[in-house]
Amino acid sequence: MRQRLVEFAAARGWEPFHTPKNLAAALTVEAGELLEIFQWLTPEQAASVMSDPDSAHRVRDEVADVLAYLVQFCSVLGVDPLAALAAKIERNELRFPVPGPGSGLGLGSGSGAGGGSGFGVDSNVGD
Repeated sequence: MRQRLVEFAAARGWEPFHTPKNLAAALTVEAGELLEIFQWLTPEQAASVMSDPDSAHRVRDEVADVLAYLVQFCSVLGVDPLAALAAKIERNELRFPVPGPGSGLGLGSGSGAGGGSGFGVDSNVGD
């Protein structure tokens, strides 16, 4: 897929515009468009969004756009996204060990779910 995206952009002469800054901005815009689908939905509605064919199509399109820009961003910077993800999971496994029995939910004291540069609860602590 990475090569296909590179060839797609090259065939259209878009490489000069595919700078890290521009790709990061485009990625953010597309992530916002994905969020827009869920913006005013209740948790129950959001959980069932894929049951509506039109909504499911929109979600798949926006996921594809986000992924395409992320892959292009990584390509321009020479980042292996799967290796970066594996390394991040390993760091988070050390930062957030599995809680022992009787220790509650294992929730940290940070700003809440997804609040930082990692993933999950308390992800902004220590990054």
